[in-house]
Amino acid sequence: MNKPFDMELFLSGVLTGAHATRERHIRQAKAIQAEIVERWDRDNPWTWQRKNLAWFLKKKKEKERKQIEFHLLLLHFNCKTNQYSLKNQTQKNRSIHGENQETTRNQSFNKKTKQS
Repeated sequence: MNKPFDMELFLSGVLTGAHATRERHIRQAKAIQAEIVERWDRDNPWTWQRKNLAWFLKKKKEKERKQIEFHLLLLHFNCKTNQYSLKNQTQKNRSIHGENQETTRNQSFNKKTKQS
């Protein structure tokens, strides 16, 4: 009977710092362990090789790169949409305020003309 490897126990002797930091490191180590177990069926860090960690880091980097590209693409479209909305709103505001200014100018001119 094989018990699953306890990553928390394995790291407990070397982890220091705040509780939240230790918990984050344990979560990250468990995520690495799960990926390596799935790919190479090596559940124990003592059996891992450099290539296992290099593969994980390369895979994670590629995944993050794709996520960053996606977020940048969303940001680009969002900015374009906001620029379009802002441009339309500005044009509407100009036309509304322009008409009001013209109306005010005409009223002032008419008052002056009537007074003369």
